[in-house]
Amino acid sequence: MQANNLSGGQELLCINTEKVYDWILNEATFDLDLKDLELPLNPNTGEQLTCEDIDTDTVSCTVVPAAVDPIVILDRTDQELIIDGTEVILQRVNIRKSFEVTIFVDLTPEAGGGTIKVAEAEFNRCEQVILCAPEGTDINVSFTDLDCFVCTACCDETVDPNELDVTLTVRVCQSIQSTFEVTLEIVAEFCEPRDMLPIPPCPAPTMPPQCPVIFPNNDEVAKD
Repeated sequence: MQANNLSGGQELLCINTEKVYDWILNEATFDLDLKDLELPLNPNTGEQLTCEDIDTDTVSCTVVPAAVDPIVILDRTDQELIIDGTEVILQRVNIRKSFEVTIFVDLTPEAGGGTIKVAEAEFNRCEQVILCAPEGTDINVSFTDLDCFVCTACCDETVDPNELDVTLTVRVCQSIQSTFEVTLEIVAEFCEPRDMLPIPPCPAPTMPPQCPVIFPNNDEVAKD
């Protein structure tokens, strides 16, 4: 039998959703050493850049998750632990994360100025976490913050073309959850669209505030 009205009272509903088995927030910081980055051609002139054409104090970086397989769950194994005097079986989860870092540098005014991309590099980092994540659950990793900064940068003039060596630090803040799809029976009310907001009327013309204390001069009026 179809309900005549979808609002005005609660009904027994059956919904598909995800049950969160466990949830942690994890922060990781690691260093990355990038060597022998060949300087590119000057985009302003088309000539090969040299160390004299760049300002090594302006070397910067960006980091993003890799386009392919940024998160891979390598394996999980049961781990017996004693928590508050109770023996529990949790899972030791091994995770591989892949990133892409891009290095930038500013050109000197003599080289035409502007910021150029020097190189891109992919790298992996692995970590191990303890979760309630039995077989059958999904492990979801999402980054709440991901950034990097350059620690050192130096240019090597002894090779042709000249090369840039950079060390940088990457900081990762991540949310890690183990979930499982479930079907729940709940008592709830159906949602309805919200009311449309009225369009405000056209504003009336306004006059800027005046300054009668200083203008016009009313001294003569006051004397009369």
